[in-house]
Amino acid sequence: MSPARYGIDAPPALFGLISGAVLLIPGTIFTAVFAGWWALWPGLLFVYFTVSAALYLHTTTRGKFAVWAEILDGLALRGDEQVLDLGCGRGAVLIAVAKRLPDGHVTGADRWRSVDQSGNAPEVTAANAAAEGVADRVSLDTADMTALPYPDESFDLVVASMAIHNIHPARGRFIALDEALRVLRTGGRLVIADITAARSYHSFLERRGLQPVTRPLGWRMWWGGPWLPTLLVTAVRSR
Repeated sequence: MSPARYGIDAPPALFGLISGAVLLIPGTIFTAVFAGWWALWPGLLFVYFTVSAALYLHTTTRGKFAVWAEILDGLALRGDEQVLDLGCGRGAVLIAVAKRLPDGHVTGADRWRSVDQSGNAPEVTAANAAAEGVADRVSLDTADMTALPYPDESFDLVVASMAIHNIHPARGRFIALDEALRVLRTGGRLVIADITAARSYHSFLERRGLQPVTRPLGWRMWWGGPWLPTLLVTAVRSR
């Protein structure tokens, strides 16, 4: 069986960083040769785009896996939970959760857009789950996060990784959060990793009467640099 393949998050963003670095190579050489080394700006921009692309590539292929493993281990799951992964993509978090649920089940919901993740398709995610030996604990649905097709209080845990910020306009993100709370059981946990919009999730959950905790996830989940970090927002549905 082929190994699991998880693709690249937001491939246009990575392509833009790599393209910027490549396009700056001629300018860097020209200024170094004809304008003197004092003309540093093309070289500095080249370094910026190159380092940003390297950090982005590390985050999407290695960093997020290590960070999510730590997040999930910290949840101390019993192993029999019913879990929902919003915007599951090719299954990086979905499968990591399933490996920790010998007697539980994980449902992945996604709209399967390749602009959000390269090669994003349910058959790819299903193949990844089979390759990782958790196909029997995983199911996949085509679903909109703002109108989830699940009954109230269906899940013990709802997770989302780099997904909710893709909803536009911004008010749709709050609808998605309300939907996540609706399908979450009383006492269930909400765990969201996302970029700049995450601070608005914190405020929204507070307005809903929860006590969210938000913290940065560090350099392993920098999307190009410290100016675009990933934040983790967690909350427990108390009622």
